[in-house]
Amino acid sequence: MNVTVAASQYTTTTISTAGFALGLALLGTELWRWHKGGGGGKAAGPGAPGGRDPKALVPLGSGILCGILMIACPAGLLGTFANFLRWGGNSVGDLAMRWLTGTPTQTLGSAAAPRIDGYGAIVVAALTVSLWLLRKSIAKTVKGKWWKGVLVGVLLCISTGTAAVIAQQVIAGVNGLGAWAIGGLATGTIA
Repeated sequence: MNVTVAASQYTTTTISTAGFALGLALLGTELWRWHKGGGGGKAAGPGAPGGRDPKALVPLGSGILCGILMIACPAGLLGTFANFLRWGGNSVGDLAMRWLTGTPTQTLGSAAAPRIDGYGAIVVAALTVSLWLLRKSIAKTVKGKWWKGVLVGVLLCISTGTAAVIAQQVIAGVNGLGAWAIGGLATGTIA
């Protein structure tokens, strides 16, 4: 099935090889810590798989999803903050790449991510307000992993590979969830 979309349905942005490398490094570091047992408690009993509690990845994963959703909101405050994070990631990555390898960064690609529609905006706004109201009750270590996830999501979702496919699915899912919420919960019509 071919779908033709208008250019305004996509948000375009650029990520550098250094920013992408920084995002991969942050993701790899967190996954390594989790794999080695630092991300969750040891499993009980002999012969049980050690220390890899999947629940320990929830803050990182939810942060990645929030970073992807921030990229999909280019005109708002969240999109502006995502642009700032991406600019910082590209700059820090470029500095590290130049110092470590002596090679300047290159543009990885100017890719496009789907844009949040009016229905998806309901979900993103509700999520943002909820997180803002709950911020004091969330543990500091969970916040740290969540913020790393946000940065990883912002840096990795604008590419042409697997990360882009995941970002497209997340954004389409949020748009669909918003449409369901309006149709089913607000107006009482379920399709």
